[in-house]
Amino acid sequence: MNVSFFGADRQVTGSRYLVEAGGARVFVDCGMFQERDYMGRNWESFPCDPHDLSAVLLTHAHLDHCGLLPKLVKEGFNGKIYATAPTAEIAQIVLEDSGFIQEEDAKHKRFRHQREGRQGRFPEQPLYTASDAKDVARHWATVKLGDTVQLAGGMTARFIVVGHIFGAASVLIEGPAKGGKTSVLFSGDIGRWDRPLIEDPGTPPAADYVITEATYGNKLHEDPAGIEDRLAKILTETIQAKGNLVIPSFAVERAHELLHFLNSLLMQKKIAPCPIYLDSPMAISVTNVFKRHAESLDLDTRRLIGAGHSPFSFPGLKTTRKPEESKEINNMLGVVIIAGAGMCNGGRIKHHLQYNLPRADSTILFVGYQVEGTLGRTLLNGVKEIRLFGEKIPVRARVAQIEGFSGHADRDELLRWITSMPKPPKKVFVCHAESNVADEYAKTLEQKTGWPVSVPSYSNSVELEGSGG
Repeated sequence: MNVSFFGADRQVTGSRYLVEAGGARVFVDCGMFQERDYMGRNWESFPCDPHDLSAVLLTHAHLDHCGLLPKLVKEGFNGKIYATAPTAEIAQIVLEDSGFIQEEDAKHKRFRHQREGRQGRFPEQPLYTASDAKDVARHWATVKLGDTVQLAGGMTARFIVVGHIFGAASVLIEGPAKGGKTSVLFSGDIGRWDRPLIEDPGTPPAADYVITEATYGNKLHEDPAGIEDRLAKILTETIQAKGNLVIPSFAVERAHELLHFLNSLLMQKKIAPCPIYLDSPMAISVTNVFKRHAESLDLDTRRLIGAGHSPFSFPGLKTTRKPEESKEINNMLGVVIIAGAGMCNGGRIKHHLQYNLPRADSTILFVGYQVEGTLGRTLLNGVKEIRLFGEKIPVRARVAQIEGFSGHADRDELLRWITSMPKPPKKVFVCHAESNVADEYAKTLEQKTGWPVSVPSYSNSVELEGSGG
């Protein structure tokens, strides 16, 4: 068995691994690159002919893991995409939204570049369209957590609950290798324990090799117990100043976790009632997936819904699907606005930033990881001015961050997950982290366990040895 690393290697986004065994090829994830320095890779040819791939195994529905699936299908992939049912439904929503946004962005870029008489760094055409994304729908093959899927080349795959977001999974692949059979566990993105809405990460199974994420491999998150108090303080200060609280949020999971905390604060009377806008058609659609698969929510959330206190529907919450409804929000003050994209690299959040960044009474609150090179990271770095829609926008608003919201395990949680394996693996490969973070976590893991650990670079390939049998 051979594994090649074609994304999220010494950087965070673009997760994609090519697994070859028994004459067959499969991808684990097929993600979009979102760091500006690596976005050009989205336009490159795939590392193998899409016609030659027999399957894709998708860990979860974030764009950096599923975002290039429409391009793969468009270029000839005709196999199955295996995922849990919630992941398949959410990913389809995410991909169609991504295609629409790309079409709109391409149109605006063409207009702006023509006006300015220049050419952009990337093609002025969408990577794929909403129509291309719709074509992905016929490829979904849903699996239940714990079930084993038979793949080409004598390989099998099993999906294991890993937390992170609704429907997310780790994937264990077993198959032929030189010297017998081998197994490799792809962590996907590892979640956290005792979080609202979703189940805790499961215990990883035994595997000869592990490919693990390490996004926060050198950090410890804030105590989750302080999230509500910090959110209440920031919201109250902003609303009392007659400003708006603008929260860039991932439409999948993070927006819903925010609604959970806001609902809880209102129930406890820790914040005064105010209009709360979920200004994300995608997040609204994903809410319906949560409702259809309520059995996958954690027990506390199911009990809350049963008691009539759903975090997805409470007094003051308003949802806006239509563009004109979104635009009306910018005429208001003293409101909470939750909008995507979470890293401010597209979507309705850019318009809310345009109106609120110049306002000293407003607050931009980040509640998710901001990749290097994104607009969100730039704002967190403390710039005084940004370029948005071809114009210079002054940054007068307060910029704040609550890191405790993260859906990614921190260093200690990553160690908790991997060291709970029933037996030591032969080797661990650390991915899905900025280069220095990956190196630090690899060193920490090696020191703690004594296991061989390495950090692959983009396009590296490794041959996985069999264990006999």
